[in-house]
Amino acid sequence: MKVQNVYRYIKKTKDGAEQKTTWYCSFTYIDIDGKKKKKTKRGFKRATDAEEWQNNFLKEIERQKELALNETEQNETEQTSCDDMTFAKLVEHYREDNSKVIREHTWHTKNAVIDKKLLPFFGEMKAAKITKKDILDWRKWLQNSQTKQGKDYSGNYLHTIHNQLSAIFNFGVKYYDLPQNPASGENKFKRKSPKKKMFWTKDEYFKFREAIMDKPRSFYAFEMLYWCGIRVGELLALKPNDFDFENKTVRIDESYQKINGKELLTDPKTTKSMRTVSMPDELCEEMKEYIAHIYKIEHDQRIFDFTKHFLHHEMERGCKAADVKKIPVHGLRHSHVSLLASMGWDIVSVAERMGHESIDITYEYAHMFPNTQKKIAEELNKLIKGGGNNE
Repeated sequence: MKVQNVYRYIKKTKDGAEQKTTWYCSFTYIDIDGKKKKKTKRGFKRATDAEEWQNNFLKEIERQKELALNETEQNETEQTSCDDMTFAKLVEHYREDNSKVIREHTWHTKNAVIDKKLLPFFGEMKAAKITKKDILDWRKWLQNSQTKQGKDYSGNYLHTIHNQLSAIFNFGVKYYDLPQNPASGENKFKRKSPKKKMFWTKDEYFKFREAIMDKPRSFYAFEMLYWCGIRVGELLALKPNDFDFENKTVRIDESYQKINGKELLTDPKTTKSMRTVSMPDELCEEMKEYIAHIYKIEHDQRIFDFTKHFLHHEMERGCKAADVKKIPVHGLRHSHVSLLASMGWDIVSVAERMGHESIDITYEYAHMFPNTQKKIAEELNKLIKGGGNNE
């Protein structure tokens, strides 16, 4: 039977004389992903050779489709039957499903918890057979563990580990027919009350600011942190093309991370973190001057090409030189919130500027907005005195 998509190719000399005749095949097919593609193969001496190659190629595609189908069926079988699935196998599925959608820095932290605190205890157990008694035994094992420095783990850290365990079981219940989450409702690790946030008043920052002016890149970095309230990772990811000096704004859409010695620019912490922050006039002029003096800086090159460790060192140096209380670098973000609160800005506006969910900033920074309750009471007084009319 003659195949219609096998063709003769005649190569000719410059004067038009036939020099060589070969055969080629050109056809369309559906690949294993269901996509329509075109294939062409040249240089066959005979038409039958071209036809044979085409038939072999199509047979190989069909074989690959069959293998893919068998693999899918096998995965579906694994998914619907979890009786023999070990906890380690469940973790493997959990990682496959989550590794592409969770920020790399967060995923790195999760993996450390899973590898060091969960798999050593639960790894070989059958996931469906793990009981609340096993969870209790694991809690005792965990509480008897210590850090490399010989210290007990904090209640907050143990609480976080338990939540990760519960998340894996919830994944198994949802996607692999695990009968229950044995860790649900069992997180009794005591969390300490949140530490009081450390921050500076404007006067304290001005003293610090004066003390670190001798190193321009440190000075400009701290200026951005204090007057814009951005996170350290967001600061270290800034590039010249993030600044709009005409409109006096800076775009925040990336965060700098260093994981296992590898420098990365990732998406910011949350979707709310992707924002445009307005800068005060003086800061705008400072940053314009700073970027202009960086030798041969490219538009997509980081303007603060140092690490968080450098900033921590400079923070300590500045605190000592200025004789102000020591706060962490992240304390400048808290200082910015405190500054805005003292200026009378409402929580929602501050949350938008900081890249926070309003509910989160309410929980974390409510104590910095003492005037809010007073304003609410004043408005209620107006309603009462007006007999319900707030006009």
